[in-house]
Amino acid sequence: MALKNINWGIVGCGDVAEIKSGPAFQKVENSSLISVMRRNEEKVKDFAARHHVPNYTTSASELINDKKVNAVYIATPPSSHLNYTKQAIQAGKNVYLEKPMVLNSKEADELLGIVSQSNVKVTVAHYRRNLPLFIKVKELLEANVIGKVSLAEIDIAQSRNASLIAKTDENWRLNPEISGGGYFHDIAPHQIDLMYHYFGEVAKISKGNVLSSVSSNDVVIGEVEFKNGVQFKGSWNFAASEDSDRCTITGKKGTITLSFYSDEISVETNNNKIETFRFKNPKHVQQPMIEQVVGYFLGESENPCPVGEAAVVTKIMDTFCGIE
Repeated sequence: MALKNINWGIVGCGDVAEIKSGPAFQKVENSSLISVMRRNEEKVKDFAARHHVPNYTTSASELINDKKVNAVYIATPPSSHLNYTKQAIQAGKNVYLEKPMVLNSKEADELLGIVSQSNVKVTVAHYRRNLPLFIKVKELLEANVIGKVSLAEIDIAQSRNASLIAKTDENWRLNPEISGGGYFHDIAPHQIDLMYHYFGEVAKISKGNVLSSVSSNDVVIGEVEFKNGVQFKGSWNFAASEDSDRCTITGKKGTITLSFYSDEISVETNNNKIETFRFKNPKHVQQPMIEQVVGYFLGESENPCPVGEAAVVTKIMDTFCGIE
């Protein structure tokens, strides 16, 4: 039976769900947020009250098996993603899964196999694909504004007080058993996914150089060769003295320069013409992606980020970090 409305339950209503995603489930057409789960009863009760959610629970299993819930947003730390997604698939519930999708490529392959053998729909929350700035970059590339692209470079440096990283009471992002490997695993999935989104199939991934502090991958460097000939070089340093955030895409006729955490794109062509584009993100940055996810779950549109594509991102990250 075709769904007419997506009734969401959130497993893990922490910081990400406060503004970035949670309210969007109630603002998107044909979408309702009807239940939330968090292990801390006081906090989940407070979240439900402030966001006008009718039901709350401290049990993920109870929410996943709630007959009124037909889609689950899994926003817990990555170590529990595979388990909760498997439970949701077993219960026949569609899933919107936070990034990083899983801890490693082994888990990604397992999840991909399970999804391919089920009728359940799963989308990964690489939501930057749907933000105005990154949509514009893709449009510029497809319009051949800078000609045939040869090189894409990402250079991100953050001091120990990394402003790009979400802060939590317990900094699980530095525990590889929970996060997969430190701050790199928290922010790099979005950036690597955009490179894959822009340039397509991967031909070769080169093992990167990794400098770790308490296994948190403070410095990660790696390269990817795409089948269309584009070379990608990425560098992430979370122990830097100064902060920087820069992506440069070089083509035969010019360059596109952007930051992942600003509102501006600069396009410089070989005739010394420079054009600047500025954008404003929605208040709830995941709302454009959630709109597409709802459409996909209702059978009205394609999957905006399938598990198979997120598995490629996971493989790139593992290779960069020297994980076999």
